[in-house]
Amino acid sequence: MINISIKHLKKLQTPSGLFKASSTTSKTGYDRIWIRDNLYISLAFESIKDIKTLKQIYHGLLNIFLKYEYKIDCAIKEKPTKDYEYIHPLYTLDLEEIKTGWGWKQNDSIGLSLFKIGQLERKYNIIRNENDFKIIKKLIKYLESIKYWEDKDNGIWEEDKELHASSVGACIAGLKEISKLTTVPKELISKGELSLRSILPKESNSKDIDLALLSLIYPYNIINIKTKKEILHNMEKYLVRKNGIIRYQNDKYYNKNNTEASWCMGFPWIAICYKSMNNVEKYKEYLSKTINCLDSDIKLPELYIEDTTPNKNTPLGWGQSLFIYALNY
Repeated sequence: MINISIKHLKKLQTPSGLFKASSTTSKTGYDRIWIRDNLYISLAFESIKDIKTLKQIYHGLLNIFLKYEYKIDCAIKEKPTKDYEYIHPLYTLDLEEIKTGWGWKQNDSIGLSLFKIGQLERKYNIIRNENDFKIIKKLIKYLESIKYWEDKDNGIWEEDKELHASSVGACIAGLKEISKLTTVPKELISKGELSLRSILPKESNSKDIDLALLSLIYPYNIINIKTKKEILHNMEKYLVRKNGIIRYQNDKYYNKNNTEASWCMGFPWIAICYKSMNNVEKYKEYLSKTINCLDSDIKLPELYIEDTTPNKNTPLGWGQSLFIYALNY
């Protein structure tokens, strides 16, 4: 299943080294490049130690940041007042910004970028040269300028602007990890930690329970065991369904007959979280649930509508990657 899944992922790779979110055959807009999706897709290649592909992804991401360095410089000089002034989360295959259709402010993608670059640099020398290192240091200043600890963004799901625990947590984790490579002001982290404590165990003011909270357990591991257990308990009680985990209650995306869509990637994600907490029984349970969601070609759909019908975003790149990582974890 790992080998077949890797083949599915490789079909999504573009000449830039970066990956489309899903197949070009689906006319849903997922044949484009998201920063966040690529960071999660990289987990699969990290798990099988495909360093060549891993470097292609991160060099592609660094190329995006270098291409739009002028935006980062402007944001550092003065906190952006308009959404389009933030680093954009979504690009064409030619790495041009896509300016319509989704929420532009996604601070978690910058935090996650710093987090993974910090981790992988020490293992595999991801940073190519001084220009790469310079742009990484600018991303730190960028998070400081936008005041990530109080900045309302669109979050992982690219929806309403709120202060999201998953976004603040991503930035904290990223700054902590990158501080092992370069200087990060301590107060830049402590301000985030204070903010995160004020939000938890909720995701935001409007969402008590949200699939995005899993990121605080894995990959970031920045919350205590009590909060981890509370998040997982609430998720299993309110969000877990037969073919996935709904993102949050009353989710309108692919909602049919007042039934929230079940996101398949929730299963391998929660499996990884349980394994990271040494709960092997729960890990096996959710890995088995993931396998039951696969289609006949071993592709993991984005979601099931009414918990019965997969949508056209099959496979979803970062879902397939989380499946590979869970199998290898």
